Amino acid sequence: MQRRPANMGSKETLQEGKADEALAQGAPAPAPIQYATMAFCIIGIVGTLMVYAVLQERIMTMPYGEEGVHFSASLFIVLINRVITCTTAAATTVVRKEDIRPAAPLYCYVLVSLSNVVATTCQYEALKYVSFPVQTLAKCAKMIPVMVWGLIILGKRYNSKDYLLTLVVTLGCAVFMGTGATKSKRAKAGGSDSIYGLMLMCGYLGFDGFTSTFQEKLFKNYKMSTSNQILYVTLSSSCFALFGLLSAGQLFPALAFVTKYPECLREMLMLSVAATLSQNFISFTVKRFGALFFATVMTTRQLLSILLSCVLFAHPITWSQWGGTAMVFGSLYYKAFAGKSKDSSSSTSSDASKASAIGALPTGSGGNGQP
Repeated sequence: MQRRPANMGSKETLQEGKADEALAQGAPAPAPIQYATMAFCIIGIVGTLMVYAVLQERIMTMPYGEEGVHFSASLFIVLINRVITCTTAAATTVVRKEDIRPAAPLYCYVLVSLSNVVATTCQYEALKYVSFPVQTLAKCAKMIPVMVWGLIILGKRYNSKDYLLTLVVTLGCAVFMGTGATKSKRAKAGGSDSIYGLMLMCGYLGFDGFTSTFQEKLFKNYKMSTSNQILYVTLSSSCFALFGLLSAGQLFPALAFVTKYPECLREMLMLSVAATLSQNFISFTVKRFGALFFATVMTTRQLLSILLSCVLFAHPITWSQWGGTAMVFGSLYYKAFAGKSKDSSSSTSSDASKASAIGALPTGSGGNGQP
């Protein structure tokens, strides 16, 4: 009987250990596993954010009950969203055995939180006055305030190509808004509802641009995990939303509304869960595949959201508006794939900031680009 060398098992174990170590250090996975993981990320991001988009439009624009009553307390949705996200971030921090103490001065989290709450409230309120396709196209112009705040806060510099792409996106949005219907189904006939809605979207873009830029500054200046930032930003956001609801006298009417129409509360909870899940998919995708892949997925998701909204909520879109849409998304895809010519060996935080600069990161849940 032939004996097996005594050290054979140890050699095999050593080889397996080296393979595992290589994978852990970022070595390419086998092609089938890589493609399966990419498909998992695409389905996860697109699926959760499409659910989020549909529920957002449903809650803010469609009536409830036989009386046909609309829900109006946008801050109540923000409150539920932030409480769920804060609870999830706290649980994640405990499970990962991370330091639960603030990694930065509390006022830093408060600044991010305040700007995020204002941005998200503007986003929800805008749906009362402009259609979802208009809102989504306006979000694509996020690169404008991100560049402005980048110049002011981080001292960044941008090349002529960045400014040209920004101009094309802006023109595409202008063509879309100037050549067809833009009003929400909830808006009153006549009047200047669309103008007010566009002002709200400008507020959203300005505050959201500050949020993502200041988040990037915090990651650079302080050693903090994503969970740590989300935890304290959403905790602050929950306090702001609760204070806003109480001071405006909207908390108890909102509670009465969701008690009378429990399907509204169910949809808010589903929206919040979808937002929280999407953030996990986003973080994993940016870490595993980088900003280029993530930006491409997010651009596709925004286009699919417009198409789905047009089908489900019967938004009329003219041919010239489709032309404006093509200008916007064509520029975003070019911006994303232009990154192939650059060095792809950047860090995770750099990937996240690049994705934010592309204008692909959603916002809403209160940290690191959540919806």
